[in-house]
Amino acid sequence: MTKEELKQLPKVELHCHLDGSLSREFIEKRLGRQVSQEELTVSDDCTSLAEYLEKFDIPGRCLMDEQGLAEAGYDVLCSMSQENVCYAEIRFAPLFSETEDMNCSKVIEALLSGLERGRKDFGVEYGVLTCAMRHHSEEENYRMLKAAREYLGSGVCGADLAGAEAAYPMSEFMELFTKAGKLGIPFTLHAGECGNPQNIIDSVQVGAKRIGHGIAMCGHKELERALAEKNIGIEMCPISNLQTKAVNSTAEYPLREFLDAGLKVSINTDNRTVSNTNLTKELDFIQRTYGIRDEELPLLMKNAVDTAFAADEVKAALYRKLGIR
Repeated sequence: MTKEELKQLPKVELHCHLDGSLSREFIEKRLGRQVSQEELTVSDDCTSLAEYLEKFDIPGRCLMDEQGLAEAGYDVLCSMSQENVCYAEIRFAPLFSETEDMNCSKVIEALLSGLERGRKDFGVEYGVLTCAMRHHSEEENYRMLKAAREYLGSGVCGADLAGAEAAYPMSEFMELFTKAGKLGIPFTLHAGECGNPQNIIDSVQVGAKRIGHGIAMCGHKELERALAEKNIGIEMCPISNLQTKAVNSTAEYPLREFLDAGLKVSINTDNRTVSNTNLTKELDFIQRTYGIRDEELPLLMKNAVDTAFAADEVKAALYRKLGIR
């Protein structure tokens, strides 16, 4: 497909971080100053995940009050609507935005108010994934999950675990997500972004329905078969993964391997602004780099809908919009 055809294609995104996807215009408005693109976006010669994460400081400052959170939700759906994204799951860490005047519940409510306004104005359906952070205590993370549970089905669709995977392996969070399961919260977990397949194994064992990135599964055929049989969603973010050096080269990226193994792969942006990307660009990239054929694109979108944490009626509408029966 041409870039214009890809842009018009109805799209579904499951792995998009709010703070990494705010438009430059929104950030400038919130900060009251001009912001250069270099302050927000990594260059082509980004050397590591650490360098990549440096870009989150500025947008994070824009999410410290209710107005900022509401406008951020509206902003990200506006950006998505410009390339025909029809459903998106937006993830963020509520604990990062807590202040003396704004507890976890108010943080979530503020974001939901902006997203709901965006849904009405732009027609983009959404769900929010609330992120526990690896460097936070289990007590703090569980407090956040309990607060988020009150909005499940009313904007919040699930939970996630994000942060420094290499320093905080999944084995340290089994109890937390066992509790999340008991609360009835579906969850996806960042795992296998940093080279250890055991984090993927532990994530599925504790009940994750999707895996964020999952690159470390490459070459582990039995693990690939097991996750394919369980219909576990694999949220791949090609451009971001190459920038952060989750893989060293395009040749090492396992997109084709995962698809051929029958895994439920979806294509995502991760961080639209930090990575200077969108779903149209990602789809164009995988067509040019990995030979993804036009007829495979509906499969990728179907995989996303199949593994989304959306209500059945939302999924049914998405299947119709995608022309999938």
